[in-house]
Order: sequence, then structure tokens, then C-alpha cells
Amino acid sequence: MNTRILTTLAAGALLAATAACGAQSLDDGASAAAPAAAPDVVLDQAPAEEKAADVINAITPDKDLAAKAPAKLKSDGLKVVSSIGYPPMELFASDGKTPIGFDPALARAIARKLGVKVTITDEEFNSQIPGVLTGRYDFVISSMTDNPERQGQITFVDYVQAGSGMLVKAGNPAGVTGPKDLCGKTVSVVDNGSSMELAERYDADCKKDGKAAVDILKFPGDTEAMLQVGNGRAQAIVTDYVVAAYKAADPKLAMEAIALEGTESPWGIGMKPDNKELIESVKGALDSLIQSGEYGKLLAAWNLDKLAVQSAVVNGGK
Repeated sequence: MNTRILTTLAAGALLAATAACGAQSLDDGASAAAPAAAPDVVLDQAPAEEKAADVINAITPDKDLAAKAPAKLKSDGLKVVSSIGYPPMELFASDGKTPIGFDPALARAIARKLGVKVTITDEEFNSQIPGVLTGRYDFVISSMTDNPERQGQITFVDYVQAGSGMLVKAGNPAGVTGPKDLCGKTVSVVDNGSSMELAERYDADCKKDGKAAVDILKFPGDTEAMLQVGNGRAQAIVTDYVVAAYKAADPKLAMEAIALEGTESPWGIGMKPDNKELIESVKGALDSLIQSGEYGKLLAAWNLDKLAVQSAVVNGGK
């Protein structure tokens, strides 16, 4: 996306002359011409394939927040980096190059609230924090967990609480509502990941309580693990909740998402710590979106209501 700012040009050579020598009365007593209007920003429209496009395009700038936004944002636009390829948080539209998903949606919403343009760039995950620290990007929003280790490099404004979840067949015929319901059942997971570790912990808890063990089926990817639920071999798959929610939103899969309580951690928008003005602007914009209900609508568009936070918190990860 190119950043373009439309300006209102000063009219008339006489006005230019008076501006050069300072405001002064004209010989015939007429008042000096009014100063040129401030530049007007034509805000970006959300991509047509963005599920929250109508919500985003209806967002208007908050005058107070826009006035306090860093001058660099007003001149250059908001430069955002993300790692596209983790739906529904970040994915490409059908053209293979336009970012959509909840993270790009929120970035666009924050830009509109601040009254500035926005550019979203796809970068490999490990390049994002260095890109922010060198000033190439204003902030990173990329399903990034806010934790003390990362707080040593960047400052976060937390925008969701995300954790693990399960997918079960539509109608939940096995009656799985939480970890204790997995005892004696078969669960599929992606091998060598946090979901497998969680399933193994649930298995240990079942055995500790004297209940039947959890039969854990391990697969190299989500697709294979999910297939086991579809064909009835497993009663649930343990995965990231955002993945579960995205799959459950597809009626063709006939599945339901269940959030695993107690596994949540904050995901944050990361910025350079000494960029206090920007941090306050982003925090203010997110709080404004939350209070207006627009934030909730963005989440709902991507079936992510359960990730909602009540306010924008700085460095809430422990």
C-alpha cells in the first residue's frame, strides 16, 4: 500500500508573498487571506475479503487521539509488520499478497482511529522485533505472546488473551467440555508442540485421579490430527484456540471449538520502548475501540469473541 497524503494548496501568488514576509495588512485595508487548511488524510479502506471490512470502514478518527499522534505517523503513515500465515489471525486474501485476518483488521482500525494511513508488511517472525527496534516498523502485531523475555526488548500493548482449545464434532456427541472429560478418551495432537505437552499433562492428571488414561494420537500437522476427529477415531483435537475457532467457523467441517480455561496468555502489539508517544497513541486507540464496541465487532467477524480483553494493558505478560 502506498502512503499518499492529499494536501490543500495555498491559492494565489499574493498569499504566498504575504506568507514569506509575515502576515500584514494590505494597502487597500482588506484583511489578509486565511491560512491554508491542514492536510487532509484519505483513510485506507479495508480489503473486500476482510471479514470485518464494514466495521473498519465505518471507524472515524478520534480527534483528541489524532491530534496527539506522533508527527511521523501523520507524515509517513503507520508502518506495521506481521507474519502472514496463521489464520484467522493473519492470512492472505485470494490475491496472495493482501493481508487480512484479525491482526491486520485491528492494525487498520487503530490507524483509522488515529487518522493516519497504514502499511502492513509480511516478515519472517524472527525479523519482526529487530525491524521495530531499528525503526523500520512502528509496531509488530503478529500473534506475539507478551512475556518477560520479550519485554526486555520491546514494550507491549496487550490486545487479546489467547490460549489453547479443542475441536470436537458438531453437537459434541462425546460430551467433552474440559480436560477432565478427556479421561478414557482418544485425543489427537500435533507432535512435539505445546498442544502435545498439554494433552500429556491432562493424561497425567487423569491417572493421578485414578481415572482412565488419555489415548494420545500424534501427527505431524493440524490437518492430519483434525481428520481423526472427523472420522471418529478421536473424540477431540487439542490445538491453539484461535485455530479451533477458525476451523469451527467453516460449516463444511461440522466441528465446535472449546476454549481450555487457564491456558490463556496475553498477546501484544510490540513497540520500541523509548517511543512513548506512539505507545500512548496505540494504547489510547485500542481503549477507544474497546469502549466503542468496534473492537468486539472485529473479534466477532473472525469468530474470536473469547479472546477479548476489557482494556489495553501495557506489558501485562508475567
